[in-house]
Parts: sequence; structure tokens; C-alpha cells
Amino acid sequence: MTDLTGKVVFLTGASRGIGAVTLSRLLEAGASVVAHTGRTAHTDAALLESYGPERLYVLGGDLNRPGEATRLFREAVAWRGRVHVLVNNAGIAPSVTVNDPLSAWAQVWQETIQVNLLSVAECCREALLHYQGHQGGMIINIASRAAFRGDNPDAMHYAASKGGVVALTRSIARGFARAGVLAYTVAPGWVHTDMAKAYLAEHAAEIARDIPMGEAAPPGDVAQTVVFLASGLVPHMTGATLDINGASYVH
Repeated sequence: MTDLTGKVVFLTGASRGIGAVTLSRLLEAGASVVAHTGRTAHTDAALLESYGPERLYVLGGDLNRPGEATRLFREAVAWRGRVHVLVNNAGIAPSVTVNDPLSAWAQVWQETIQVNLLSVAECCREALLHYQGHQGGMIINIASRAAFRGDNPDAMHYAASKGGVVALTRSIARGFARAGVLAYTVAPGWVHTDMAKAYLAEHAAEIARDIPMGEAAPPGDVAQTVVFLASGLVPHMTGATLDINGASYVH
């Protein structure tokens, strides 16, 4: 089993779906985790009872607000004086099309870019500044298959935001490797989460045809990939994107 004992991980979007499973896997692997759980600092009571305040610190914050990612990362550092691994998992995927009113279209694009890209970049900026004084560190950004193959007409903003995350991560890997910073992207396709449950059920046959493995990935596949990367066992993989999509998009 991967051993992350002694590492402090800051994980955004840890309250549900991929984030909640990733939080559990990180704790099981021995990491101490600062978990951002959305606007309210709330997480699974069983996790708090199992691991206690020595291993789990929960933060609330709205990543739709400029500057919030900076505040959250600084508070994460203040907990133990160090963050070894940043995992940018938080994201939103509201629906809007070019046929919607301009005001609604613009608002959805702005909110999606703010949460999915600008807050990620802001958090990465704080991490890079922090890592400069600690001989490096690691950044793992959760993107999407949509960054590479695009998405449906009602989710172009989502694809665009995730494409930016991929480019950002690669730039960090290239620009900061000599400073000891490792940066990776994890790009899931469809994943069985509560957020995707209704869509997956409604389009089950279509999705089964689209994915050679025949079904969406379990969130544990993404979580275990994050744990593996956080181990630091493959430093020369920095800059890479790890696809988790059942071979529905191979690049």
C-alpha cells in the first residue's frame, strides 16, 4: 500500500463525489489532509471521528470569489506550517447554450472559468510561492476528458476551463521542475458520482456505446491515481496527464 505518512495534502472540493473518495483514500494512506468542503466547513463525521483533528482539518470557502483560493491555501499552510501536495479537485459544470440570453450565458461562463480555472491558478500560485521556501512540492490538478475532445454544446465553457487547467499544469511542470516542483493532471471521463447520477441513468445506453469498457469509472479510480501520484514515486512523469476514461478518448 502507498504510504503518505508525514505528508500534508491540501484537497479542494472534498465534500462529495471524487473529492470525498479521494479524501478517504489519502487518509487511509497515512496523509494528513486539509479538506476544503465548499462554502461550509462540513465533512463526514465518521472521518473526523476516525482520524481526529491531528490528521484532518476542514475548511469552508467559496471558490467563486476571487482571492478565496489564496486565503484557503494560506490557512492550510498555517495548520502545520507546510503543505507538501496540492490537489485542485473542486469544480462546477452548470449547463448553458448559445441560445440562452447573453446575460445568462455570460454569467455561467464567468462562474465556470472562475471556479474551474482562475481559482485553480490562484491556488497554484500560492503553492509555488510556498514551495520556493521548502525545496519544492507537488501539484495535482483534476481536469477532464473534455479538455482534449471537447464537450456537448451545453458544456463548452466546462471544456474550455479544463483545457486551461491542462495547459496551466504543463506550464508549471516545465517552468518549475528545477525548483523541485512536480505537476500532474488527472483527466477523468464520466465518473459515477451523485452529480452525474441523473445524466448517467438517462443516457446509459449512449454512454455504454461511447466507452469501450462499457461503463463510467468509479470515483476510486481517480482517487487511487491521486494517491499514487502523491507518493512521489514517479517524479519524471511530471507534466503528464493521466486519463481515466475507459479508453473512450486515447491521445
